[in-house]
Amino acid sequence: MTRMLNLISLVVFASSLFMRSTDPVIPQIAQGLAVDAPTAALLSTAFSLPYALIQPALGALADMMSKVRLMLLCLLIATVASIASGFATSFEMLMGLRVLAGLAAGGVVPISFAIIGDKIPVAERQVAMGRLLFAIMTGNLLGATLAGVVGDLAGWRGVFLVTGAFGAIVLAVAAPGFRGIAETPSRADLSTLLPNYRTILSNPLAKFCFGAVFLEALFMYGVFPYIATLLHQAGETRASIAGVVIAGFGIGGALYGVFVSKMLPRLGETRMMRFGGIAMGVCLVVIAARLPWPVEFVNFILLGFGFYMLHAVIQIYASELAPAARGSAMALHSFFFFLGQAAGPIVYGIGLRTIGIAPVLLLGAGILAAVGLICARKLRRHST
Repeated sequence: MTRMLNLISLVVFASSLFMRSTDPVIPQIAQGLAVDAPTAALLSTAFSLPYALIQPALGALADMMSKVRLMLLCLLIATVASIASGFATSFEMLMGLRVLAGLAAGGVVPISFAIIGDKIPVAERQVAMGRLLFAIMTGNLLGATLAGVVGDLAGWRGVFLVTGAFGAIVLAVAAPGFRGIAETPSRADLSTLLPNYRTILSNPLAKFCFGAVFLEALFMYGVFPYIATLLHQAGETRASIAGVVIAGFGIGGALYGVFVSKMLPRLGETRMMRFGGIAMGVCLVVIAARLPWPVEFVNFILLGFGFYMLHAVIQIYASELAPAARGSAMALHSFFFFLGQAAGPIVYGIGLRTIGIAPVLLLGAGILAAVGLICARKLRRHST
């Protein structure tokens, strides 16, 4: 079990490097490919939207075949797309490659959580998922930081080449390691597709789980592609500094992964959701205040910690919406989450061009705090 969890964590770590790799170098990409910053920020949507849209299909496939093999295939395609992005000759080409990377990466993180749900009892699942979240946040941390440093040293193209090379190394290590662990593929039965999703959505907790993660992603992750632009407007033009600030979110998530096993029995799920939503709301208010980057760095640590206090608990409930179709349930979870990530840059971009980004941040602060309070009230585990 430990070996399996370590290998899954490694694969998830590699895929997480791709998620935030463009955020610190958005101004560089905008300049290099002759587009404005809000247009370049849509690279985040180009990754997140197909990631979201592919989830229902990938979830069905995951319930019909080997989840491990599908996860590794998706990482391979995402790795190739990342390397190819380093050679993009136009913004349109780069957008297309990010779409491909998003489609492929859609099979890594959610399927890894489904594997954990299949193999580990629910009483132990919070800690196991905490380890995966630690891997995700470490990947985000290093991905954002590495992107900023490599962007300053070798330009934005170097960012895609370096992250792609790391993905290739992880594949070379993980693929042999999974031998003997991969499941025997089940017989494909497309007749189960609609009944599975009908069962999931008929659960009364589904609307709270999926609605909450959509709003989380929209108002929190939506601002990430604009952090470098906001820092530029304040006079800080180094991509590495934008990477450090964004990496603070990863540090917060990593700290959550370290302390979750101690927090959970003391606070309980209800308080964790409540505190997490309020913490995220406070952090968006701080971003709106446009404070110096060291303050923003600390603020992003709190943002990451608060986000996972709420999100990880919601994830546990999502994994139990329909245990017989867990791959499909986790796929829907990721669908709504990444749909929010895809919509977020558009919403913030409209705000940046019209009323300014601060009003959108303040609106998001209130909504995220409300999400935490509502989830704390509505998500309850049955005594059985």
